[in-house]
Amino acid sequence: MNKKALLKEFIEEIWNKKHFYKIEQYIHDKYTIYLDPGDPWEGKTLSLSEFKNRMELGSFKSFPDMKFEITTAIEEEDHVAITWVLTGTNLGPINIHPPTKKHIKTKGITIYHFKNNLISGHTQIFDRKLVIEQLGFI
Repeated sequence: MNKKALLKEFIEEIWNKKHFYKIEQYIHDKYTIYLDPGDPWEGKTLSLSEFKNRMELGSFKSFPDMKFEITTAIEEEDHVAITWVLTGTNLGPINIHPPTKKHIKTKGITIYHFKNNLISGHTQIFDRKLVIEQLGFI
């Protein structure tokens, strides 16, 4: 399977369908977050279990219905760049904020890094301020 197809399958199976038991099929045992402004894990390398916790306790605790729609995908030798649209409803706490039950929609770009044909990290930019505004925090 090429890297672009693997990444699209990862987004669908893990992010959209929440099949966390399949994470090992896609994620390298060392996952580095190279750039992701506002992400507390930026600059860190996570083990597979830390990656799972980040998703389950971080992203999906706050937005259990989170979905990604890939709008563009470009494959290079060890990278796949995607643009995407993220939607979700805030049904769980975010840090000190209780759930707002508000729907969010934002766009972004992520460059996924690969090692040994597994996803080994990402570089990502999206408008977190827009999400905060949609949630009514500012």
